[in-house]
Amino acid sequence: MQRKIVVLNGCNLNLLGTREPETYGRDTLADVEALCHKTGKECNVEIAFFQTNHEGEMIERIQSCRGDASALVLNAAAWTHTSVAIRDAVTAINVPLYEVHITNVHRRDAFRHHSFLSDISVGVICGFGIQGYEYAIRKAALSL
Repeated sequence: MQRKIVVLNGCNLNLLGTREPETYGRDTLADVEALCHKTGKECNVEIAFFQTNHEGEMIERIQSCRGDASALVLNAAAWTHTSVAIRDAVTAINVPLYEVHITNVHRRDAFRHHSFLSDISVGVICGFGIQGYEYAIRKAALSL
């Protein structure tokens, strides 16, 4: 299998840069994608990047990683705290998961403190802005 890391982004992340910039910063999703591809190149791994606002589409993308991806970097956004279906999709594919959040979810609303993904993740990176994606890709690449 090739060295391929799939980076998936959940609901509302398409609004990065304009949605609550005091919380999420001014970096856009295009900035995140550029950072991921740059990091992938430096780590000699292929990056596949995707964002959706549709839970079923996210599940299909996760399932497509089975047999195709070496690792999954996932910012499931609000689905982190609500979706058993996304958790089940991740557990079904047998691909190492790296959970990423731009903000420190533990310093936010209490309902954001619970993750359906953390206990099935290799690691969780939160609160470091978009650099969290870089950290996750570098760690995943070292483990391939």
